[in-house]
Amino acid sequence: MNDSATAKLRMLQASTRCLVFGLLGLVPVLGLPFALAALWISGRVRQQEKQRWNAARPYRLMGVVCAAVGAVLWTGILIIAVFRLIMLAQGLG
Repeated sequence: MNDSATAKLRMLQASTRCLVFGLLGLVPVLGLPFALAALWISGRVRQQEKQRWNAARPYRLMGVVCAAVGAVLWTGILIIAVFRLIMLAQGLG
């Protein structure tokens, strides 16, 4: 294969990987690292989309949405849990 076809295949695979990681980002407790990875992958694929058409763009977009929801949700829950633990440790809970 030529370089253009190989680059396009890598971009399509990365878009699918973004969707999978984005969906894993919705998993309770363990989802935050997957959500961050999906957002990172999406950024790299988005740079490649400026040069080539991405047939798997809807997969990437759905992965970004799931990852963003998961990241915000699990970060918020983590902050609340840490705040609650601090309050309990100080005897305020």
